[in-house]
Amino acid sequence: MPPRPLSAAILRRLAPVTRPLLLSASLLWATAPAQALEQQFTAPGASKELVERLRGSSAALSLGDQAEVQEIMAAALSDYRTLVQVLYDAGYFAPVVHIRLDGREAAAINLLTPPKQVKTVAITVDPGASFTFETAEIAPLPTGKPVALPPDFASGRPASTSVIQDAATAGLDAWDRSGHPKVRVQSQNITANAVSHRLNAELRLAPGPKLRLGQMRVEGDSDVRREAIQRIAGFASGATYHPDLVSQSATRLRRTGAFSAVTLKQAERPNPDGTLDFIASVEDMPKRRLTFGAEVSSSQAVELNASWMHRNLFGAAERLKIDLSLSGIGSSNLDGSASVRLDRPAALGTDRTLFYLGALEQLEEEHYSASSLSAEVGVRRIISDVTFIEGGLGLRYIRADDAYGDGREFKYLSARLRGERDKRDIKTDPTSGYYLNGEITPFVGITGRDPGVQINLDARGYKSLGSSGRLVLAGRVQLGSLIGPDASDVSPTLLYFSGGAGSVRGQEYQSLGIPTNGKTAGGRGYLALSGELRGRITDTISLVGFYDIGFVDESSFVSGNSEHHAGAGLGLRYNVSGIGPIRLDLAMPVSGDKEDGLQFYIGIGQAF
Repeated sequence: MPPRPLSAAILRRLAPVTRPLLLSASLLWATAPAQALEQQFTAPGASKELVERLRGSSAALSLGDQAEVQEIMAAALSDYRTLVQVLYDAGYFAPVVHIRLDGREAAAINLLTPPKQVKTVAITVDPGASFTFETAEIAPLPTGKPVALPPDFASGRPASTSVIQDAATAGLDAWDRSGHPKVRVQSQNITANAVSHRLNAELRLAPGPKLRLGQMRVEGDSDVRREAIQRIAGFASGATYHPDLVSQSATRLRRTGAFSAVTLKQAERPNPDGTLDFIASVEDMPKRRLTFGAEVSSSQAVELNASWMHRNLFGAAERLKIDLSLSGIGSSNLDGSASVRLDRPAALGTDRTLFYLGALEQLEEEHYSASSLSAEVGVRRIISDVTFIEGGLGLRYIRADDAYGDGREFKYLSARLRGERDKRDIKTDPTSGYYLNGEITPFVGITGRDPGVQINLDARGYKSLGSSGRLVLAGRVQLGSLIGPDASDVSPTLLYFSGGAGSVRGQEYQSLGIPTNGKTAGGRGYLALSGELRGRITDTISLVGFYDIGFVDESSFVSGNSEHHAGAGLGLRYNVSGIGPIRLDLAMPVSGDKEDGLQFYIGIGQAF
């Protein structure tokens, strides 16, 4: 007599029996020799998508052709449950699954006397008819705000276990966001009618009490002091429970960079006063990190940079970062800078980081040279995961030689306000979203120099073209303006030049300025526009076409009469996992000075 097809009910009964028998029989199978295994799969009546899902989920079909008997038997028996679950998820509740080993139904083989070898695994799946919901109910649900249940969780719609699970998740989430963290599914009644191909699904939820946040307890070994962890987390004790408040605290801890893992889980039981405690578990990141970077271009020669970071300097997740940079290596214009920044998270309250910054810089630029020393103290305020603002007060000393004279000294007291919003989908290689960075710096000359204000804006946008996502249009706008003092009465480091990798490719670095006294000085107004079309050829290789144009003006704002130049070219990107794209750009001048000809740029990451 041929083996009977296995229904879902029979499979559920078999599961607790087959597990111990498989373990008992493993010693008998251990000596069975491996042999070439032939695998067959048929699913008449199933769609191409369903066939691919079934094949992809089968453990027996994923075995190598030299699999041993115990592996084949274990995979075949587990496939009954797996394949039925896939069919349930797709809305087929009366399927028939056959898994035959050399013609014998796997579930009918005596596990204590297994075959000595298996040459063929043949799986046949008859999904049967698809089911629709006759009833689809979930209750109770919170009042006040509508609950976004799946559209298919309704009478007459296609039925599947995934839709039922989504409906349960939506109901639980709605109660959770209404202040009921202990909500659970109290009962579920799911019945299938194989004659009418209809499914009845009734879910009952138990919301539990509405609770407030209690205390956050810290567990685990960490070199960050527990008092500091609690201060940084800013746990909203006493507030009505909401999952966003809990995730906010976890995000604040992750944002410090001191922890590799942060989890906050609910206590088993609420407190008698109607509060619920949470347990925070953290794992420390390695305290120190050293990074290097390099960029090569025809106009700026070689640029090297390195940074060293300590993530927990004094035991309260303080971050100390030292940055070193050298550019112009191999040319006559060698620039160098060193900066030190110390961040103290939550030193002035939740989401407020106190920072100290010091920098030393020596610039040998195309049209000026300058030595500067600066110091600043400020506060960064985190607005959201993608937005922050920071303000600082600082002193700066500059000694410069430029078109207006040699040995000029400038001493400034300045205030700085900067904001950033980063909505890019991928920071190193964005395909959608935008990035905004704006800064306003009012300053006063300590030794009689005229006061003024500098405004800088960097805006970038990204848009995928078509459904494949292989073409990306990227654009960038850079705007700068110095308002107040004349160009002759301000440090050249506050003036603007155009040209080079960061503004107009195809033009020499800082080649465009304002003609002054037979030399070139920076302007008080600046605008640079860049556009790129990025096309992905393979998963790792992309081609880029780009066009850049830059304007510099002696007044604070550019106009149609401003000095300008442009460049265009082609680029190649090779994506390295974990690092980002390696960039090679070749560019030619389009307008302005064309004497320097072809320029090239090599670096890590997209140009913007």
